[in-house]
Amino acid sequence: MTESDNQYVNWFRQSSPYINAHRGKTFVIMLGGETLAHEQFQHIIHDIALLNSLGVRLVLVHGARPQIDELCALKNQQAVFADHKRITDKAMLVTVQQAVGQLRSQIEAILSTGMSNSPMHGADIRVVGGNFVIAKPIGVIDGVDYAHTGEVRKIDTKAINKILENNAIVLMNCLGYSRTGETFNLAVEDVATETAIALQADKLILFGENNCIKQDGQLVKEVITSAIPDLLAQGLNVEQQVQLNAASFAVNSGVKRCQLIQHSYDGALLTELFTLDGCGTLVSRLHQEQLRTARLDDVMGILDLLSPLEEKGILVRRSRKTLETEIDRFRVLVKDGMVLGCAALYPYGDDMAELACVAIHDEYRRGQRGDRLLNTLVSEAKGQGMKKLFVLTTRTAQWFEERGFKAANIDDLPPQKKELYNYQRNSKVFIKTL
Repeated sequence: MTESDNQYVNWFRQSSPYINAHRGKTFVIMLGGETLAHEQFQHIIHDIALLNSLGVRLVLVHGARPQIDELCALKNQQAVFADHKRITDKAMLVTVQQAVGQLRSQIEAILSTGMSNSPMHGADIRVVGGNFVIAKPIGVIDGVDYAHTGEVRKIDTKAINKILENNAIVLMNCLGYSRTGETFNLAVEDVATETAIALQADKLILFGENNCIKQDGQLVKEVITSAIPDLLAQGLNVEQQVQLNAASFAVNSGVKRCQLIQHSYDGALLTELFTLDGCGTLVSRLHQEQLRTARLDDVMGILDLLSPLEEKGILVRRSRKTLETEIDRFRVLVKDGMVLGCAALYPYGDDMAELACVAIHDEYRRGQRGDRLLNTLVSEAKGQGMKKLFVLTTRTAQWFEERGFKAANIDDLPPQKKELYNYQRNSKVFIKTL
């Protein structure tokens, strides 16, 4: 087996928990007109087809801004905007309908591909569209009459869910209809967000050209909604502002997660959904990496962390039975069900406690996760009235010294621990005064 084969097998194994987790879930995916026009769009459709084959319930919402502009240029038609919104008079509405109709036909054609030499072979995808969006006019704002530019009034969730239950993909666009038979041009972000909220979708995925959040040139992988106002004040581009506001509104309205990903990144959709780190910016109400008390279903994850260190003699070997018995002593850092780090606290008497089993996954040792665990257990020890925290170590003395632990003697250990001391391991003793 080649190295690339090994990498593929490892990736597939690591993605299997996400495959199981996503099956039967509802994802709303926004595809702006810029995404549809990008050279990667064909690959995005292939990835969408894969999600459908894995049992994900999919609602696609597409826009048409650049396509409308292109059609306006061909027709020598003047486009007028106010506050980043297109003013849609009767003539412009015809142009919008033409552009949207052409795009819908193209998307349905690509999703219907089934040639034997294509990634879509055997997919047999059914795509259903319809008048799922009830709209209303924006009206007149600051003296500007937006005419047939509107906003979402209601989403027909009953009809959408019925289609999703039959394993078809729902295809929506930026047009909405009123009870009086009028047609309105809507912002694609508005349609996608309101649809995700109405369906209480598990994910809202927003594709964009330059939508992911970066700070100091580095991708910001996770943003909680309470931090968004500060981000918006930092001079983001218009696309980032619009999508962050949409994501915040969706998440605060019950959508579990919103993910911003760039359409120029080949495989961005699969990377974001089936790897732990992803490649975009995830928006949620709470940090996805949670520090909490360990549970029995964390035992295997803790064992996976400890076993390599036990093999190297860095940690004392603990059986699964021992871990299950002592599980309430452990604190774990968890993301998407994967245990990234752990540590345990063992009280001895009324004034001393042992810090044990400090371990961080090899790929996640940056980010001060060890410090988070240590600080949490220090606070817990203080809360229990402990005066000192001790640790026995053979290989990581410097890390503990840098965090205020001082070298000590075996005689400084509590009597119970001193009796259990393994002289063959010859572990060094460090104590931190709390």
